[in-house]
Amino acid sequence: MQHLTIAFIGGGNMAEALISGLMKGGHPAAKICVADPVGTRCEFLRETYGTVIAVDNAEAAACADLLVLAVKPQQMQKVAATLGASLKEEATVISIAAGVRLGSIAEWLGVACHVVRVMPNTPALVGAGMSVLYSEASDFYRQRASYLMQASGAVEWVDSEQQMHAVTALSGSGPAYFFLLAEVMQATGVALGLSETLAGKLATQTAFGAGKIMVESGRTPSALRQQVSSPGGTTLAALDVMLEQGLPDTVRAALTAASKRSQELAA
Repeated sequence: MQHLTIAFIGGGNMAEALISGLMKGGHPAAKICVADPVGTRCEFLRETYGTVIAVDNAEAAACADLLVLAVKPQQMQKVAATLGASLKEEATVISIAAGVRLGSIAEWLGVACHVVRVMPNTPALVGAGMSVLYSEASDFYRQRASYLMQASGAVEWVDSEQQMHAVTALSGSGPAYFFLLAEVMQATGVALGLSETLAGKLATQTAFGAGKIMVESGRTPSALRQQVSSPGGTTLAALDVMLEQGLPDTVRAALTAASKRSQELAA
């Protein structure tokens, strides 16, 4: 895979996370190309990572074995419409734009192509992302897409594009849910007498540790929760209040709302 030329249309944070991960994994900078309308951003990527900077989007597409469309959903149609004539016949096209369907991308490109849709999330910026992929292309192109996204974290595939709405609600938007919980925990710690700095560290380190245990233990969240909930203890006292006041119902309703909104925004 390291011989592939990987080109990015858009050099924002997610593109940078993937570039950084690829290079840490040994992908040569000379095989990574970026096109971005902001000259200072291009210069930053060149100086920081040694990437090749394309003159324009068409030049980036023409050199790509794997073309990453790292642009905002509302920009996708305009950008894709300029690329089809430049694509290699065997190129893999990857979209990380939320809500944009495979069929729309293929239509906008205007040529027969091999498209993979990806829903990443922001922990990719620290190499701990969760990317979920869907494609109707063959394994040859799917393997290329997995190689790219594994540079920034874990990868899973779904069997239906419709499932991407649930993925968006759960993992795409999911980091914000944990940020909110940590925010509330910090504020409550302050209200209970801790300094803001200490309460913040306790909340964030606890979130990090809990996540690490869930990833590395191989046990379900339910089993881990029960393990730390001693009868008559402080943890169970807190969890009882959360259950009594409807936290599970609130979370279910929130994810359902996010999934519904994803469907409404689908292009």
